Amino acid sequence: MNAPRYRAVAFRHPDFDVGGGPPGLQLGPDGRLAMVTDTAAVRQAVVLLLSTRPGERVNRPDYGCHLFRLAFAPADDTTAGLAIHYVARAIERWEDRIAVVSLDAAPSAEEPAVLEVSLRYRLRATHDEDEIVVAVPVETRGTP
Repeated sequence: MNAPRYRAVAFRHPDFDVGGGPPGLQLGPDGRLAMVTDTAAVRQAVVLLLSTRPGERVNRPDYGCHLFRLAFAPADDTTAGLAIHYVARAIERWEDRIAVVSLDAAPSAEEPAVLEVSLRYRLRATHDEDEIVVAVPVETRGTP
């Protein structure tokens, strides 16, 4: 059995990990902090990167993604392009364990006031693929 490449404390994000218990740090059956490894550890790191606004981390003020600057921006191609740009730059700068397979942004089919940013990525070490979708609220007034 191989040792895990990546390991992190398990954290349930309130906006990305719906169901399965309360948000925050997770406890294992033994009462200790639960751990995630490999693909799950990298996914958790990407979710935390995309949901952190630059300036929120005291000792690393540049860490994060400017994606939420777009909250309540017009629901147009410019906003979608900026969303793609912000996510791509954050991944490029902070997460070298993954390669972006595809990155797209478009209004949600069910909710036009939501811009869905879809990131499909591959772990460089194992070639496992995963996808994360981030929902950003946008302004729909004035759009057809």
